[in-house]
Amino acid sequence: MNQRMNLGELAPEGYQAVLGLEKYLRKSLDARLLDLVKLRASLLNGCAFCIDLHGTDLVKQGADVREVLGVSAWWEFSGFDARERAALALTDAVTKLGEYGVSDEVWDTARAAFTDKEVADLILAIGTINLWNRIGVTTRMHPAV
Repeated sequence: MNQRMNLGELAPEGYQAVLGLEKYLRKSLDARLLDLVKLRASLLNGCAFCIDLHGTDLVKQGADVREVLGVSAWWEFSGFDARERAALALTDAVTKLGEYGVSDEVWDTARAAFTDKEVADLILAIGTINLWNRIGVTTRMHPAV
């Protein structure tokens, strides 16, 4: 399958606005945590481009391949700390956003693990990667292999 279009070329101002949010998030959240969240949402959304990108970024940061693979079943994988598990649970809830939204249990766990500012930044990060995933899947972006 070929890529359908390049949004960066066709809607450069909008694309740059999303990149601006990315720059903010890279400054405000720990790189490992941010890439764990991005990889998890990308797995849920089936975005091959973002799965490749964020899995590779985690390895470059020193993550073991088991940690990268563990994101797919984070609730069973013992290699994540309490903060990472809270962020991954929040990622699942926000990405799937079912009929009843984010449960109190997931919300309370995130609020106990992070400051209010960190939770706000995590919500922005999860929303942003979901937008990138939707761009990638819709336009059929694929990693260079």
